[in-house]
Amino acid sequence: MKPYTRADRISGKIQYAITDLLSKKMQDPRIEMATISSVKLSPDLRVAHVYVAVFGDEKRISDVLDGFKNAKGFIKKSITPKLGLKYMPDLKFVHDDSFDKAAKMDALIKSASTGLSDKKHT
Repeated sequence: MKPYTRADRISGKIQYAITDLLSKKMQDPRIEMATISSVKLSPDLRVAHVYVAVFGDEKRISDVLDGFKNAKGFIKKSITPKLGLKYMPDLKFVHDDSFDKAAKMDALIKSASTGLSDKKHT
């Protein structure tokens, strides 16, 4: 049994290639400080959902996603040779809010633990 499906392996390659491209060749100020957190490829390898982690408000998130959508052609053209695929998947950029959710949970845990420690001291 294979430990990873072909879609999983290619997803990893796409994530690495886009991250490498971001660090070296992308100069759009809208996508600075954005992180590619994961890539999920459809089973037929036609669509790649690229999850982008961004810290900031809704306007910042919208600007980053617009920046990626505008650069989609450049990104596909740049990473296609690195992947060795017959067909390059269509890239769909999606905001990854898991980091925001984790930060909210962390804040809730800290506030709960602070409340408990206050009760112990009284």
